[in-house]
Amino acid sequence: MPHNTSDTLIHPTAVIDEGCTIGEGTRIWHFSHVMHGARVGKSCNIGQNVVISPGAIVGDRVKIQNNVSVYTGVTVEDDAFLGPSCVFTNVINPRSFISRKDEFRPTIVRRGASIGANATIVCGNEIGEYAMIGAGAVVTKDVPPYSLWVGNPARQAGWVSRAGHKLDFNDGMAVCPETGAHYRLADGRVEEIG
Repeated sequence: MPHNTSDTLIHPTAVIDEGCTIGEGTRIWHFSHVMHGARVGKSCNIGQNVVISPGAIVGDRVKIQNNVSVYTGVTVEDDAFLGPSCVFTNVINPRSFISRKDEFRPTIVRRGASIGANATIVCGNEIGEYAMIGAGAVVTKDVPPYSLWVGNPARQAGWVSRAGHKLDFNDGMAVCPETGAHYRLADGRVEEIG
């Protein structure tokens, strides 16, 4: 079990299995469980009652709010945000009486993406860089970078900046109201251009 240092904090009620990796500066709160073979990066904040399963990968500076299970097959890249009680799956057709551990479908949450409270991410899909999934959405397909998705099933409702603001495109160009960064929309894809 990793030891608390001036930068790393593991609450006494958390369970940290042998054989997992936890980066420096990470904080793991009440009743959470990091299982054997899981990898958690540096400077993460893991809320209460979070489970990180064997083989799951959590990048650096990831914030996981309370009551989230990051199952085997899920990769969460750097700077992502997982809202309270959001849900991942890893088998498309689960049955309690059939073992399908060899059928896990990988799910990837790309750098800087945010998943809202109580959203569900069906396995086998990719959430693109800096995309935003609204609270309660049910994602059943890949989500492009910088896109905003809401509803059940989730549908695209626009585009967002790296800072998480909705972008209004005029002639294919938009500006983030917070940072002043410029974005271009072309062929159904957004890119930050400065």
